Amino acid sequence: MRKREHGLLPNAASLLLCGLLAGLVVAAAAFPAVAMSGLAAKAGADTFENLPTDIDVLPSPQISYIYASDGKTLLAMMYDENRRDVPLTDVADVMRKAIVAAEDNRFYEHRGVDVKGVARAFVANQNAGGQTEQGASTLTMQYVRQAISYSAKTPQDVVDATDKTPTRKLREMKYAIDLEKKLNKDQILERYLNIAAYGHGAYGIFAAAHVYFEKDPKDLTLPEAALIAGLVKAPGTSDPATTDGYPRAIDRQKYVLNQMVAMGYINQQQADEAANTKLNIVGKRTPEGCESVQRPEVLGAGFYCDYLRRWWMDQKIFGEDQYQRANRLRAGGYTVISALDVNTQTAAHKYAQDQPNVGKNEKIRLGNQNAIMLAAVEPGTGRVTAIATNRTFSNDNSKNGPNTNPDKKGQKGNYPNTTVPIITGDKDIPGYQAGSTFKMFTAVAALEAGLPLATTINTEKQFQSTFRINASSPAACNGPWYCPKNAGGQSGPFNMWTAFGRSINTYFVPLEQQVGADKVVDVAKRLGIQFNAKDDADYATYPASKQWGAFTLGVSATTPLQLANAYGTLAADGLYCEPTPIVEVKDNSGRKVEGLDPKCKQVVDKEVARAAVDMARCPVGDQSATGKCGGATAEYARRYVGRPLAGKSGTTDSEKSATFVAMTKQLAVSGFLTDPDWPETNKDMKHPQINYATLGTLKDGLAGKPVVPFVAPTKDKSMGKLVEIPSVKCQAVDQARSRITRAGFTVTVSGTQIPSDCPAGTVARTEPGGATVKGGQVSLVISKGPGNQAPPYLGTDPGTGNGVRDDECPLPWVC
Repeated sequence: MRKREHGLLPNAASLLLCGLLAGLVVAAAAFPAVAMSGLAAKAGADTFENLPTDIDVLPSPQISYIYASDGKTLLAMMYDENRRDVPLTDVADVMRKAIVAAEDNRFYEHRGVDVKGVARAFVANQNAGGQTEQGASTLTMQYVRQAISYSAKTPQDVVDATDKTPTRKLREMKYAIDLEKKLNKDQILERYLNIAAYGHGAYGIFAAAHVYFEKDPKDLTLPEAALIAGLVKAPGTSDPATTDGYPRAIDRQKYVLNQMVAMGYINQQQADEAANTKLNIVGKRTPEGCESVQRPEVLGAGFYCDYLRRWWMDQKIFGEDQYQRANRLRAGGYTVISALDVNTQTAAHKYAQDQPNVGKNEKIRLGNQNAIMLAAVEPGTGRVTAIATNRTFSNDNSKNGPNTNPDKKGQKGNYPNTTVPIITGDKDIPGYQAGSTFKMFTAVAALEAGLPLATTINTEKQFQSTFRINASSPAACNGPWYCPKNAGGQSGPFNMWTAFGRSINTYFVPLEQQVGADKVVDVAKRLGIQFNAKDDADYATYPASKQWGAFTLGVSATTPLQLANAYGTLAADGLYCEPTPIVEVKDNSGRKVEGLDPKCKQVVDKEVARAAVDMARCPVGDQSATGKCGGATAEYARRYVGRPLAGKSGTTDSEKSATFVAMTKQLAVSGFLTDPDWPETNKDMKHPQINYATLGTLKDGLAGKPVVPFVAPTKDKSMGKLVEIPSVKCQAVDQARSRITRAGFTVTVSGTQIPSDCPAGTVARTEPGGATVKGGQVSLVISKGPGNQAPPYLGTDPGTGNGVRDDECPLPWVC
């Protein structure tokens, strides 16, 4: 039925149609109803007068470009069709003439429909018995056809736009006639050049010029322009970048050159010289997507690109659902200025990929199962300036090593190639334990509760808390009580400065107990820790969070990005900003997309934040504003970076991961070292490699930028108004309660008893010990007598958290 419909019009009808079309072109009048009746019956259409004239043209798909924060360094291109519209003034004159010669040599004479061409095509098609179809479409009609197809809203619209029927042809004619009343010839030619397909993945003249000759359209020569113009007729079979297509493309080039001679655009000598010019056809497809990022050997920005793409998919401003958002990114022609800082990203990529031998530690490089994962954030904006790891962003896992997770034996691992978001995380990648870096959240909660940095606790080698855990846990003692220890067996009086600097577990667990573990969890949430692992989410929910005693030692999973932003929030005086990979986005018209500015809110009082940062200067070899630091787990860091520095290292149970976070007022960098395939790895993760990578990224990322000092905390937050707690050791409970109450404190009695050298039933100690804020709460811990003493500390075991470890060395890359 279809063949009959478009191939066999009676000769009389053909002649009649030609006459009618001539009238249309001259007078833009309607077909006479009686003449149209036969054609309408044949085409299944209404009268020509009733066909629509307004074409609802949507923009054709355009490449979106992603740049670094400098607005110049191209990172990636996103597209469904490789196209970038350009004005006609940016197209070489020979290219404009070549396309007219190739496709419509009467373009500047007709008014949308070429009557002579239509007549010739109808007669030729009838004489061929309907087996061939000679083209009669003008450039304007060809543009209309493609514009209708791109503007289709349903699959049927696409079919209708390309269906070979008289109905479609008549519709194109009507649209073309109307379009020529609204646009001049140059405007139509510009649209045609930008919408046409040229083969080899090139759509539009900009892409064609770059794919075949790696140049802009304005720089095309005559032989190049003639070749490209000849491709439009059959872009699939005339591809000059293929062996079979090359001779066809050359034949078409000669045809175009001859047509240009016939039209007077060039002379025969120019045509002959062009035909004899050997062309260097590149045939390079334009790279697309995050697997084809630019300068991968320097920037390694595949994971950053993927983070930006995932972020985009969550932004409602770009569409109602993820399908619409993805379509806009790949077809909307956006110019995206990302937050990626070239210096910081280059440094992060370098330090993640090229690790030196560090003492006896294994060299960490690209093919290693252990991942160095780095994320950098700008405090005060949340702009993510770098994301890097010792992995290649690629779906090709054919040469990957085996998965190290015993539950996935026989499967491929995610090294060295992966597209899994191991640095930024998602619903399937909740993150990794960050160890003692979480002590920061306890310190902030204590400062918010009115406890100053000078708060002193007389710590023990092992602390029996009031937090209940499973009695069979290695971290339990005397029944179901959580009993953390200090790495290295340290004990004695510590304040926040010195306890954070030396990472004293038995300081921060009693501090957490005093202010409430639920309050500590709340601080972490406000600073952006997300609790994506199911168990973590359960523990983080009130009232379960009240019993999460191990939280302060970093047993909850997080990602390098979350941790960098959490510390960066404190560096920004408590101003939390949602992490964002964007500085600015412009649409295809160059207009700024509104609503993408940093989303920030004050989540921690600025004086609390400044005090927390002052404390965090101690672990990295800097000095607090009042000179209270004493001892550091990474004392070399300040000297290496060469500017005011704060941060913290963290190690999980059995050293399954090593974490380091460092910050200045301008940049916060977090680094993790672990096995992403099996975070419960039985390999020891050592700090020197990750410390080196984190500090190197920070130092190089800040190169050339001014030194900005930290703001000193107030005396109230620093020293506070501490009141000494009377010593009541070995006293009767009533006597001790009375004495401490008279001193102005609120007294409670702990529900647990501990072994001590005091008689059973008397007071073994107070929590806190030494001093606390005026009117603060003091808990009496009862002795169970000198028997059943806690076992001596025998070294690191599960539940100990982080302390002073092998990262205490003068330089991180030689220890």
